[in-house]
Amino acid sequence: MERAVRALPITRRRSISLLALEDVSIVAAPGASSFAAPLPAAVNQSLIGHAEARRAYRIAVLDTPPGLEVTADPSVKSLKSLIDSKYAALYYPWITIANPLAATDPSQPSLIDVPPSGAVCGIYARNDVQRGVWKAPANETVTGALALQRDVRFGEQEVLNPLGINCIRALSGRGIRVWGARTTSSDPEWKYVNIRRYFLYLEASIDRGSQWAVFESNGEALWANVRTTVSDFLYNEWVSGALLGTSPKEAFFVRCDRTTMTQNDLDNGRLICLVGVAAIKPAEFVIFRIGQKTADARG
Repeated sequence: MERAVRALPITRRRSISLLALEDVSIVAAPGASSFAAPLPAAVNQSLIGHAEARRAYRIAVLDTPPGLEVTADPSVKSLKSLIDSKYAALYYPWITIANPLAATDPSQPSLIDVPPSGAVCGIYARNDVQRGVWKAPANETVTGALALQRDVRFGEQEVLNPLGINCIRALSGRGIRVWGARTTSSDPEWKYVNIRRYFLYLEASIDRGSQWAVFESNGEALWANVRTTVSDFLYNEWVSGALLGTSPKEAFFVRCDRTTMTQNDLDNGRLICLVGVAAIKPAEFVIFRIGQKTADARG
């Protein structure tokens, strides 16, 4: 499922309007972090609240303010300490691009720093099309980036990444890349952006693909049809490489029968389907162990 990327400032009225647009899967407010406090924090919380709304099925991409340092207050670490959501991802630092206005106005600077969220939203969309929503949107080049407002060193990356701060880094011989794929959540179950987004995709797809069942006779025939519909969808996901397991039985299960519903559920018009999937987590750390081997060693 591919849905459009739209980035708009979130007000209460606009938040309600966005919820009516089912093709939106990512929300961001590029540049809001450059305003004076407390506006950036308020915008971030509005984005998070919008993404966490029931049946919104979307994630918020957050910016850090420009010129922020790693440790010196105000720092990127102190900013992250105010955010904890499995529906949001935070990116640092700002990126430097060619100023499009400089070509027609010589008084304009040739280079400008811009917030990373716009580029990251584009990377999410590109990754969804080329690989799939289950692939972590990291180790991806930032198209158009010429430099970074601040270079993030390896030691700083090791400190920031576990905190849920996704760094954009200039890597020797590899260009400027997004080098992190974590949410801002402290919940280890929702540590990775791709896991959160993939489950949102599954939830939205199953929700919208099963609306035909509403007001049907709630009996064995309907339950079997629901099981078949969901199982067929998840089988295609497994064949595409989105789920872990050597067989469909290992990759997912779908239960919709008397074990998932009580008589009270049936009396109150509820059909309950239990779905479990084995999602693939990214290889965030690639570790090689190298040891010595003597000439006559065996095995």
